[in-house]
Amino acid sequence: MTATRTILVSGDAGAPTVAAATALHAARRGHRTWLLAADDPHRALDSALGTRLEPEPLHHAPGLTVSRIDEQAAFRYAVGALTGRLKPALDLLGAEQLDPEELTALPGIARLALLRALPAADQDVLVVLAPPPAELIAALALPEQLARYLDRLVPEQRQAARALRPLLAGLAGVPMPADWLYEGRTKAAAALAESRAALTDPGTSVRLVVRADGHPYTELRRIRAGLALHGHRPDAVVVHGALPAAAASSPDPWLAALARRRQEELTGLAAETDAPVLVAGLDDATLEAVADRLYGDGDGPERLAPEPWPVEDRLAEEGLLVWHLDLPGADRSELDLVRRGDDLVVGVGTHRRVLTLPSALRRCTVAGAGLHDGVLSVRFAPDPALWPRG
Repeated sequence: MTATRTILVSGDAGAPTVAAATALHAARRGHRTWLLAADDPHRALDSALGTRLEPEPLHHAPGLTVSRIDEQAAFRYAVGALTGRLKPALDLLGAEQLDPEELTALPGIARLALLRALPAADQDVLVVLAPPPAELIAALALPEQLARYLDRLVPEQRQAARALRPLLAGLAGVPMPADWLYEGRTKAAAALAESRAALTDPGTSVRLVVRADGHPYTELRRIRAGLALHGHRPDAVVVHGALPAAAASSPDPWLAALARRRQEELTGLAAETDAPVLVAGLDDATLEAVADRLYGDGDGPERLAPEPWPVEDRLAEEGLLVWHLDLPGADRSELDLVRRGDDLVVGVGTHRRVLTLPSALRRCTVAGAGLHDGVLSVRFAPDPALWPRG
């Protein structure tokens, strides 16, 4: 079975058009393609396609299936499963259960629904109209974060205490956590592992969409740093709404000057990223025209593999080990580092990640850190009390 190529399209108001054109292009090239609206509250993707997307998959064009995530159904499913398990405790407390019609999806449920949808894809290409970049980065971080919380709250080791639960139940006079709690933990851990595997799969990438009439340099740097923190690099930056090439030679001096300024901005944007910069123009009136302009006769950009985070051995020269974390776009003023036991908490702006230290670094103390050319280098000095002698 061929692995699914997953493209998460994220950005401003042009993202629905780019996502639709990308999916249509993949289908036209003979790939079985699924276009999924994971964040489209105003149904902009419906307008781009001229079709109303529903949770049930719809055949839209040869090789192209379209659908949207149903947040309400996902929330009802999750709550229904939970209340069914908690019914004995709720009855004991005299609590009244909510009817399904009363349930309204809570903020953030769309992220969970997206994570559940990714492992289920069995098409050649999955194109997702994803949340805006900040929310998408939070979704990319979610499986790892939830798995960490799960390990802390319901450790697998506690399953060894099953034999004691009947005794504790008799002493307390109330039902104790039953096997379903640990069964639920196992299922949740498996689901998180599937979602994380789908996100880190070599075929999964993020495609950013920005306006041609903006100056997104600072924003793009922050987005790249946030993505890099969680192991992702944009496979392309798509600029939509560019002026036609002929505008630069227009007899109208205002239009010609504007076109030249826009070209200079594109050059500056390309210098801000190592990903291809693709341009769609104002004169690309159809999805087919947008696709042809962006991708031509090829399949489009491939995923850029994240840079490795090596540990450099400088023990002989400086008595240090240095962990190099590639964070392109990171700003020194927005970096935050905290050592907690065997973990290093790294903050980049509003994004944070808890990194488990490599085994050698756990026996060291942090001796300093520096940021140079987008690489955060954290210096570690061996702890004499923990480091092997000789």
